[in-house]
Amino acid sequence: MDHDALLTLATRLATEAAAAINAVRAAGFAVERKSDRSPVTEADRIAEALIVEGLRAAAPHIPVIAEEEIEAGTAPTDPGRRFWLVDPLDGTREFAAGRDNFAVCIGLVEDGQAVLGAVALPAPGEVFWGRSGGGAFKRDAAGTRPIAVRAVPDEGLVVMGSHHYQDDPRMGRFLEGRRVARIVNIGSAEKFCRVAEGSADLYPRFGRTMEWDTAGPQAVLEAAGGTMRLLEGGGPFRYGKPGWANSGFVVEGRVA
Repeated sequence: MDHDALLTLATRLATEAAAAINAVRAAGFAVERKSDRSPVTEADRIAEALIVEGLRAAAPHIPVIAEEEIEAGTAPTDPGRRFWLVDPLDGTREFAAGRDNFAVCIGLVEDGQAVLGAVALPAPGEVFWGRSGGGAFKRDAAGTRPIAVRAVPDEGLVVMGSHHYQDDPRMGRFLEGRRVARIVNIGSAEKFCRVAEGSADLYPRFGRTMEWDTAGPQAVLEAAGGTMRLLEGGGPFRYGKPGWANSGFVVEGRVA
């Protein structure tokens, strides 16, 4: 399968997983705790099974690294140069709390780089996808259209921040000297999507994330013309790190 076919596959599975998550939400669910005390629900498990089974059936030669399989100890530890990263429900805390900012994230990594990805936002019914060199797109109730990052408007930056770290003093220090119109604090990879579609401009992340949180969203962002770099030193963001943990990063739209 070429990149276009793999992107079509990822987008379809993200869309189907979003529908499954909405069905669980409508029916009601219990919240459990994983070994690290983070929450997990039936929606996480159903969505991951749907995605992982679909990826392995269609592209059995590409290993899959998925969040809940990592927790269970069943995921491959050395997937090689090309692999999927899957977060079936990014923003489980938001989902469990009844908020709408949660996402399904599927990304393909090759040689340490996120080359294509799909992100579905179940609550508003939005799906984003893109690949390196192929542009980025959004589908919602209004139809499907290409998306791109924007130049910063005259009134200043719209800054995306984490709902759970909105009082982090590092945000104020990071924004010193910048013209800021407003800060929007929400959960999940939705923040990447808002920069990618040109409704926001900047997203600094100071805390820890995992690779499956960012691979799909980064691919969409960069296909839309945005950039993602390390918070410290500004270097490129890479995948396949020991333990799958990310350090801080900065997501930007069109800054020049």
